[in-house]
Amino acid sequence: MADTSQANADTPPDRLSLDPRSPYFDQDVLSRGIGIRFNGQEKTNVEEYCISEGWIRVAAGRSRDRFGNPMTIKLSGQVEPYFETPAPDAGEPASGEEDPGAAQ
Repeated sequence: MADTSQANADTPPDRLSLDPRSPYFDQDVLSRGIGIRFNGQEKTNVEEYCISEGWIRVAAGRSRDRFGNPMTIKLSGQVEPYFETPAPDAGEPASGEEDPGAAQ
């Protein structure tokens, strides 16, 4: 069971948003850093994504709506999110297990 909880901890959420007003905003996940591969290409301007529905929202240049929020375009395709840094609790047991084996 511990292996599945670590696997779930290293899996990004199905949907995530950078907007703090969104119900899909999660500061803890964003603090680890999220990278997005969209149709095989790295994207750095993603505002929101959804894996199950297969879309991302990207900023449309420097355009703003009447409330000052960036205008976004919804693109459909294959979405592959990943964490840029490992989970803090997942790294400690793995390093403890590998050190005795490496010393022998």
